[in-house]
Amino acid sequence: MSWRFISCAALFVTCLLTANTMATKLITVGGVVLTAGIVIFPVSYVVGDVLTEVWGYGAARRVIWLGFGCNALMVAALWLGGELPAAPFWKGQDAYETIFGHTPRVLAASFVAYLFGEFANAFVLAKLKLATRGRWLWMRTLGSTVVGQALDSIVFVTLAFAGAVPPGALVPIVGAQWMVKVLYEAAATPLTYAAVGWLKAREGVDTYDRHTDFNPVRLS
Repeated sequence: MSWRFISCAALFVTCLLTANTMATKLITVGGVVLTAGIVIFPVSYVVGDVLTEVWGYGAARRVIWLGFGCNALMVAALWLGGELPAAPFWKGQDAYETIFGHTPRVLAASFVAYLFGEFANAFVLAKLKLATRGRWLWMRTLGSTVVGQALDSIVFVTLAFAGAVPPGALVPIVGAQWMVKVLYEAAATPLTYAAVGWLKAREGVDTYDRHTDFNPVRLS
């Protein structure tokens, strides 16, 4: 693979890891409570769209699993760092556990939601490209984001908070997360067009997944 593909993959993984680290902070935007990860996480969907549009579903699938593995490694390393005995003079153990001490339930919800959302996003984008014969990129990126981000938000909020918050509060949380992510993608559409056009011209490739095996666990 070219350095451009590697750069896109690195940006995707960086956005994912950064968003998961920032997600421990809750923020308020226009009266809506969100995680701070909303600042960067939607960028991973933009990059995922670029990967699928230029190199195809198969390449995006490998990067999605790469991100999953890197995230798992980061979580394990942070957990181990928290379990190691702190130096007697260091006073930051409580802060470390507050920021990095995700509960197993939230971690599991995050991992499952990530896989559902990213694979749905890549699948829908690849199928829409075939259906539209490569036209209307804006419609394809927004359509895939609507589906992918909906699944991500529904799966994460349901697995992480069902039973812990009133049932009536789950839908507004899902709706707010989904709406902000989709608006983020819409605002980034000009950037997506520029990146896709530049990469296709430089790479000399514009992949159509006509004979692709869309099995998400197949890496070859």
